[in-house]
Amino acid sequence: MNSPEVQQFIRENNNLFWFIPDEKKEKISNEFLVETILNYGDINAIIRLFNLFGIKEVAKIFFDSLDLSNRRKGNYHELTINYFTLVFKKYAH
Repeated sequence: MNSPEVQQFIRENNNLFWFIPDEKKEKISNEFLVETILNYGDINAIIRLFNLFGIKEVAKIFFDSLDLSNRRKGNYHELTINYFTLVFKKYAH
């Protein structure tokens, strides 16, 4: 179960989760939340994500997802992978 702060963050970015039924949105996994915000969120959403989880935790979720399988890696846009790989290597290690 997500914390109240994460649930509020999901509600604030409700438009990014348009395809998920309303009753299930606040229960999405951290992996899916990070993937969606990094792919489609604006800079304010990304900064808020970093503030909620910490940049190191977001980086861990990101890299774990990439390492898990090619299918999961394919969920990220190529530019997103390139950009955040550079960002996380510089600021999260």
